[in-house]
Amino acid sequence: MRVIARLRARADTAYDNTYHHKLRGRIWNALDGTKYDAIHDVNRPKGFTYSNPFPPRDMREGDERTLLVASPHEELLATVATNLKDDRELNIGEMPFHVDSVDALATDVGEPGMSGTIETGTGVLVRIPPWRFEEYGIDTDHDEAEFWRPKHTMEPFRNQIENNLDKKHNLFCPDYQPGPSEVDGDLFDGADLIKTFSIPVTVTQGQRETWVLSKWRFDYTVRDDHHRRHLNLALDTGIGERNSLGFGFVNITDKANQRLGQGERVNAHS
Repeated sequence: MRVIARLRARADTAYDNTYHHKLRGRIWNALDGTKYDAIHDVNRPKGFTYSNPFPPRDMREGDERTLLVASPHEELLATVATNLKDDRELNIGEMPFHVDSVDALATDVGEPGMSGTIETGTGVLVRIPPWRFEEYGIDTDHDEAEFWRPKHTMEPFRNQIENNLDKKHNLFCPDYQPGPSEVDGDLFDGADLIKTFSIPVTVTQGQRETWVLSKWRFDYTVRDDHHRRHLNLALDTGIGERNSLGFGFVNITDKANQRLGQGERVNAHS
């Protein structure tokens, strides 16, 4: 499930591609004092992710942008929605916005037999742990995790994506349901690499690193209800690592599979 916020620029401003840390701060502020606040410093997937304010280009005062926040937890989304409604001023670094509206957005890859395309709306972070370097034939002069690049081939990328989604499945889905690695078949039918790129990322206050990311277009055909659940989990939590920094956010680009709840609103907390 998702929250969709319609934004309006409050001033002329250049688009800031390093928005991640500031936008994450607003979401954590919204979750302050809730049961989700306790996972802030825990080394595990947080259970939410978000898009960039899109389209990502420089703005004139009054220009419209859209922000999506996704999570398998409806209560978490309701809390974020309430915060955006109560405080309509949304400053993402040097990008000042007014929140015009907040609605619920239902996403589903479709019933078994349906096909579609999922595209990464933000860069995907995949790091290969050093204990798998020999397995993948990676020869480096360091013993830290290696950012995935095309030269490493698709095998480590697929394995790390599946392992990461397994962790999320174990955290956010019932124990009796099989995870992605426990069923036959790949998560996606095909993967088209759009680009790889690097950006500076503020990991924590005062700590800035350069990360290598990738953007993708994935084709899928829903095999059964388990596969459907795994794909929808990827929509709700993102793929790859550090989703709570906004990385790995994905969209269904086949609009026929996506529906906006007409008149549906995320319940606001009092």
